[in-house]
Amino acid sequence: MGHPPALALALAGRGVQVSAIRLSASVHGAGDHGFVPHLIGLARDKGVSAHAGDGTNRRPAVHRLDAARLYRKALEAAEAGAVLHAAAEEGVPLRALAEVIGRRLGVPVVSLGEEEAAAHFGWILRFARNDNPTSSTATRERYDWHPREPGLLADLDQDHYFA
Repeated sequence: MGHPPALALALAGRGVQVSAIRLSASVHGAGDHGFVPHLIGLARDKGVSAHAGDGTNRRPAVHRLDAARLYRKALEAAEAGAVLHAAAEEGVPLRALAEVIGRRLGVPVVSLGEEEAAAHFGWILRFARNDNPTSSTATRERYDWHPREPGLLADLDQDHYFA
């Protein structure tokens, strides 16, 4: 049947006002239940905050409130068939995430090789290893979108992630 966003965007050719927003790999803020809280849980359970390899692989990030503002802009101004990128930060290195988590939990930060990483991360290893820098320059320019909430590392350093 096809990929859902492709199907939705195909409707633009039939007069339906539709656009797509590509959310960052990390959508953060109070109430986050995604990747970052999972990393925190692993660090608590295993007594180390880890990254795979040198930890320079990056994850794009956007605060949930900045993403919400982009949804509003899409509803108000996006042309049919537009694809917008919700990335306030092009790429936050996994090592930097591990360092904040380690400091906040008082556990060591470690680099893991392939076998150790597979055992530590389990099913999320492919997300922990992925390098996915993402630009939102065109979205910012075209839709006058200016993220203003804290970045992922600043947000991660808040108590709501560790309560």
